[in-house]
Amino acid sequence: MTRTVPGPTDHVVVVGAGLAGLSAALHLLGAGRRVTVVERDDLPGGRAGRRDLGGYRIDTGPTVLTMPDLADEAFAAVGDSLRRRVELIPLHPAYRAEFADGSGLDVHTDADAMAAEVERFAGPAEAAGYRRLRTWLERLYRVQMRRFIDANFDSPLDLLTPDLARLAALGGFGRLDARIGRFLADERLRRVFSFQSLYAGVAPARALAAYAVIAYMDTVAGVYFPRGGMHALPRAMADAAADAGADLRFGHPVTRLERSGQRITAVVTDQDRIPCDAVVLTPDLPVAHRLLGRRPRRPLPLRHAPSAVVLHAGTDRTWSHLAHHTISFGSAWRSTFDELTRGGRLMSDPSLLITRPTTTDPTLAPPGHHLHYILAPCPNTDIGPRAADWSDLGPRYRDSLLRVLERRGLDGLAAAIEQECLVTPADWHAEGHAAGTPFSAAHTFTQTGPFRPRNLVRGTENAVLAGCGTTPGVGVPTVLVSGKLAAARITGTPRRTPAPTRPAPAEEAPR
Repeated sequence: MTRTVPGPTDHVVVVGAGLAGLSAALHLLGAGRRVTVVERDDLPGGRAGRRDLGGYRIDTGPTVLTMPDLADEAFAAVGDSLRRRVELIPLHPAYRAEFADGSGLDVHTDADAMAAEVERFAGPAEAAGYRRLRTWLERLYRVQMRRFIDANFDSPLDLLTPDLARLAALGGFGRLDARIGRFLADERLRRVFSFQSLYAGVAPARALAAYAVIAYMDTVAGVYFPRGGMHALPRAMADAAADAGADLRFGHPVTRLERSGQRITAVVTDQDRIPCDAVVLTPDLPVAHRLLGRRPRRPLPLRHAPSAVVLHAGTDRTWSHLAHHTISFGSAWRSTFDELTRGGRLMSDPSLLITRPTTTDPTLAPPGHHLHYILAPCPNTDIGPRAADWSDLGPRYRDSLLRVLERRGLDGLAAAIEQECLVTPADWHAEGHAAGTPFSAAHTFTQTGPFRPRNLVRGTENAVLAGCGTTPGVGVPTVLVSGKLAAARITGTPRRTPAPTRPAPAEEAPR
């Protein structure tokens, strides 16, 4: 039996209307709690925000949606449905991978389609290896979801379940790169199924094989795009929460928490004082700790994941070889991760994610125009350039990235840009993200599961954390789970997440 907040919990204030906060709010409402959500911005979404720029509708945060059943679970808590609120469009292919040798591969989440593509790309032996890898990824996910992702931890001893032995038997405590190599010999294919460890802030050669669960989400469970952009998801969650009785207050930054002994008694914004019985805090850890007035002690300081430079570019043309999501790999691989996670240097031969959402939803740009999102991983400000350095470095790096992309087939990109927005670690730092990264604490072994900053805070009885800095971690699916787990600390253990199911085909979705 995991610990829960003691005492009355009738009225809960959720600080932050990002995906974690909205997930927590919906689960709390479904359990009969009165919920007030306070958000400093004028819109819901948090990191998954929206910016309108010269007729372009830009998602300011994540661009990849996987595991939509986890979002649907939050809607279902209040008797609602994700698909009633949002039209989800499955992406085929989920990604397109382009390599420095000129070869390319479409990444399909359908097993037969992907096996055929792998056979075309690298031969029948690799296609057979892909099928074995897929089976392993599915088994890995089932084991991890039950006990290691959808779970609150009070102690490392909570890991001692039969699933720990199952995870060990699957090789989950080996190294990711080596484990993927047991199935695939082609180095290019191995990149496709291991680059996701960068989301966790760890190089594939050093990451635990258990982190291949992220590759399961990306390459097996399916990748989707909400019509209207990723921001449509938090907007729909906020609407569902409001319809279920939540009091949503936007443009209300929290200034302090009032307390009596070990209990928070009120949340104070720049406009209101809101008495409460419990609080869910979703800001990044430094902000949450400042509000609480204390930072938990850890034997070692937190290590943070790499950051990213993002160029949002509205253009008057596009390039036909781009898919909705295209990964442009450089020649370098191991040295790239060393630069990002150890050396604190910008990538000398960058691997980039290029997202073209207007492939799927042309309404996100003016008629005949296109929106491109170019993400370049970069060191965080703890080990790389400081936030202040990016005022000069940012424009120069932007120009460098455009030159790289033009050499890789996006000829005329710089001249095609009509509107743009450049985001650097300085911007993430200004938002309150530790080490200037939106990806929070890295998922090293000592910062995962029961060793990650816990969602219950010592010294405060009725405050719970949610978001990517706490359990279970970084990414849209896990952040949605974090809100559910935070709500469970207040209401008691919910039912387990069911086995993943495929969303209805696009033609069955509401129009």
